[in-house]
Amino acid sequence: MTVTDRLTGFVRALREHGIPAGPSETVDAAAALEVLGFDDRELVREGLAAALVRRGGQRAVFDATFDLYFPAGVGAPELAREDRPRDLAHLRDAVSAALAEGDRPALAQLAGLAVDLLGHYGGGSGPGGGFSAHQTLDRLQPQTLITRVLAAMRAGAGTEETFADRLTRDEIRRRVEDFRGQVRTEARRRVAEVRGRERVAKHAIAPAADRVDFLLASRAQLAELRRTVQPLSRKLATRLAARRKRASRGQIDLRRTLRRSLGTGGVPLRPAYRHRRPGRPEIVLLCDLSGSVAGFANFTMLLVQALRDQFGQIRVFAFVDSTDEVTHLLTSGSADPEQLGARILSEAAVVRWDGHSDYGSALGQFAEQWLDAVGPRTSVLVLGDARTNGGDPNLDALRAVRDRARHVFWLNPERRALWSTGDSAALAYAELVEMHECRTAQQLSTLVTRLLPV
Repeated sequence: MTVTDRLTGFVRALREHGIPAGPSETVDAAAALEVLGFDDRELVREGLAAALVRRGGQRAVFDATFDLYFPAGVGAPELAREDRPRDLAHLRDAVSAALAEGDRPALAQLAGLAVDLLGHYGGGSGPGGGFSAHQTLDRLQPQTLITRVLAAMRAGAGTEETFADRLTRDEIRRRVEDFRGQVRTEARRRVAEVRGRERVAKHAIAPAADRVDFLLASRAQLAELRRTVQPLSRKLATRLAARRKRASRGQIDLRRTLRRSLGTGGVPLRPAYRHRRPGRPEIVLLCDLSGSVAGFANFTMLLVQALRDQFGQIRVFAFVDSTDEVTHLLTSGSADPEQLGARILSEAAVVRWDGHSDYGSALGQFAEQWLDAVGPRTSVLVLGDARTNGGDPNLDALRAVRDRARHVFWLNPERRALWSTGDSAALAYAELVEMHECRTAQQLSTLVTRLLPV
């Protein structure tokens, strides 16, 4: 494979994972390679990242793809015979020593060796075989070495744990996590040699946080999403402000336009517009906080709260099987992204019975107690999967909200193919209000800028 083929394949894989690297970025990357050469792999990595990565949150995907197309080596790792661990116990000793010293090159070699010794399945590099990072880490258990590494680093100090020891323990945890990442990278590299880079790049690289399904996101991915709230809100605020500026011109005033055209021989060179009266829309959020849907609702609440300057008023209501207003828990300075969901569940009256979502009861309670929160300038966003657990969907309550609001949009984090399967009442609700599939942060940002009025 030529350098050109490798680079174009690399860029194509990045595009498949949502990194918008086009022809101009590819030309810049080729120029960077020509200047940097291939002597220093990490320098090549940084040069290509500077040319191809344009947005925050994309670096992890870039690094994983880079390690496939520009690997540190080929085949099994080579160590001197006297340094090569012979079994699992010796391998754990070697990893412990390298972690204590913070020796990244040694840890990289040991990660490759661990995959080679412990990660084989189905015949390893043979037909139908491969290498598993999960299997490797499950057998090696590097996280259990923290105490041993700490003891080695203390090397005869006092027996009482000091504040410095706690800092050291945190540093060891970081090194262990880095080593686990090296094992995953090495396993992907070995599998790519067997099954092809393109296939592994497509299926084995975790997507960027903004492209992960809310219902499938891990705790770490949801934490990464929460960290993107402020940058994403600034971007969306800019888009909404631009829309508002364009919309403030209003429609063409035909009479004034024709009158102006008399001075130019009847040619309407300067159209006149009916200027709209300035005003900001009001937003009401009605959020399901049950089960895995809670991650989606929490992120959306934080995002809309971060956009509060773009709206005249924001009111937030949460429910599981009972509804309560939680606007005060999201006011500036009091919303803790890490603990928002737990705080709402503990301080608001959103669970009355068994903790399973009851859309009929929640919508009915909202219509009875807080219908005055909805007016002709209000856009209502309902966040949830519309799964009623077999209960009455209470369509009349949603109809009452719709009849008072300017707009009602339902954002559903489930795939459209699952709507109205099992206990879902999604299609019944969709007959009353506009329902949109909203599975990722990327889809959410698109919907926010497209649907919310200006």
